[in-house]
Amino acid sequence: MSKRDYYEVLGVGRNATDQEIKSAYRKLALKYHPDRNPGNKDAEEKFKEAAEAYSVLADADKRAAYDRFGHAGVSGAGAAGFDPSIFQGFGDDIFGGLRDIFGDIFGMGAGRRGGPQRGADLRYDLEIQFEESARGLETTIQIPRQETCETCRGSGAAPGSGPSICPHCAGRGQIRYQQGFFTVAQTCRQCGGSGRIITRPCPDCRGAGQVARERKLSVRIPPGIASGQRLRLYGEGEAGAAGGPPGDLYVVVHVQDHPVFRREGDDLVCRVPVTFPILALGGTIEIPTLDGTEPFEVPAGTQSGHVFRVRGKGMPSVNGRGRGDLLVAVQVVTPKKLTREQRTLLEQLAKAMPIEKVKAPKDDTEDERSVFDRVKDIFS
Repeated sequence: MSKRDYYEVLGVGRNATDQEIKSAYRKLALKYHPDRNPGNKDAEEKFKEAAEAYSVLADADKRAAYDRFGHAGVSGAGAAGFDPSIFQGFGDDIFGGLRDIFGDIFGMGAGRRGGPQRGADLRYDLEIQFEESARGLETTIQIPRQETCETCRGSGAAPGSGPSICPHCAGRGQIRYQQGFFTVAQTCRQCGGSGRIITRPCPDCRGAGQVARERKLSVRIPPGIASGQRLRLYGEGEAGAAGGPPGDLYVVVHVQDHPVFRREGDDLVCRVPVTFPILALGGTIEIPTLDGTEPFEVPAGTQSGHVFRVRGKGMPSVNGRGRGDLLVAVQVVTPKKLTREQRTLLEQLAKAMPIEKVKAPKDDTEDERSVFDRVKDIFS
């Protein structure tokens, strides 16, 4: 039976690049590998055929001879003369996908497991009040986590005993056998790849080396912390395995909304209702701050929607570098109910102050836009 063209076997053209040839072979190897098709002779033959084609086309000299003379130019380079060394140096480029599916197959990445491993990181979501984020606080949280067993100190063996060499793999952590062209190395199922087994498990952790516990931790929240920021507590995560270091704990802070203030960076924004006479004539009002209310002088002729900046009355910077500002937006208040005297006075004022059309700006520096546009710009 005549052999098929190697380019046809891999499904590539004669001008295919080395990368295209590698990619085509990888797909065929994944599809027809014997471990995925047990007992399927047709798949096994296609797998060998693809490997034979790749052994020729992946070698520049062999490919050149094949292109000139066909199969006669590479006689002896077929399945019987297949050279596994062609895969050396390709690493994940060839077998990255195969390893994902077959695990430790082909002996790549297979080795002892059970060595020191870092513990997993943990996350804790902490909700605090707005005022607490401003002044900071120290609180206690309770974390469920895996900790190193104190009885066996993480070994998993009962006191006075220790792990023994696994008789199934003789301490190697893996079982090797021949599979076609490859030497297959699989993790030993009896010891899980550690090469050691525990004959007398610890009575407290039952051989796991770790126990589940609730741990109370003290956490200091710095002043000025914002919602979504997190704190990292080193070494407060899950315990490491086989003597490995513990993971870390991340405390994610969620700050409740405030009924008066809105935070923008380190600045605070609030709206303060003001009567028309105070805006027109000027006067003293009370403005809210994080430390309570305090008096503030409103200049005469202030427009509704104007924003005043009060320096140093915002949120403290979380890095300790000063404080933000307080932005106070004054907004005229229209009374819903009027006394007879108030109505009479307002009617007299309306006659004395007729509504004028908004003037167009005389130059680039003059801004006489409507009050509604100003309010929209500030509070949008």
